[in-house]
Amino acid sequence: MKIGILGGTFDPIHNGHLLLAKKALVGFELDKVLICPTGISYFKEGTNVTSGPMRLEMVELAIEDDDLLEATDIEIKRPGRTYTFETLEELKDIYPNDELYFIMGADCLKSIGTWKNPDIIFKNAEIIAAYRGDFPVEEMEEKKRELEEKFDAKIHIFPFDRLSVSSSAIRQRVRAGDAIDADVPEKVIDYIREKRLYQ
Repeated sequence: MKIGILGGTFDPIHNGHLLLAKKALVGFELDKVLICPTGISYFKEGTNVTSGPMRLEMVELAIEDDDLLEATDIEIKRPGRTYTFETLEELKDIYPNDELYFIMGADCLKSIGTWKNPDIIFKNAEIIAAYRGDFPVEEMEEKKRELEEKFDAKIHIFPFDRLSVSSSAIRQRVRAGDAIDADVPEKVIDYIREKRLYQ
């Protein structure tokens, strides 16, 4: 099988995340995409992030009608800081005979070489780096070549005109009492209201 992995804080998950998962699914003929909410990300330490179980519940609600998307609690249940290399090692143990594809935004491609144990990341998964039309492609291609040479990585540059929506903007709109119907699945909106999130 070819399995995509889309990680993120997902606080909350929105239609842009879902669109990226589905476009990668079709574009790379993946059998499924695992949606993986972060545990305690060292990027987000000290910030006010909604609890892992609640973010996982929102992911599950967002994808429950799509058989090709699957939520995983692999990072949420891991104690301490969350590192991508550990997640991919664990997934490789679960899916030893399958190909893993780690889906990320183009901006992450610039920094992935400085993440913890990048060699283990590249050993266990091919990278799908999604970029918008306004992103400098030449810069990405250069970074791709550099990483492929240094780490023997497999990297795919993937054009993706994502929706201009962000989780932080959605949280602000909820606080302001503004509508989020256009950007967030209905079941997730109901959950946000029920749990009084982002008030």
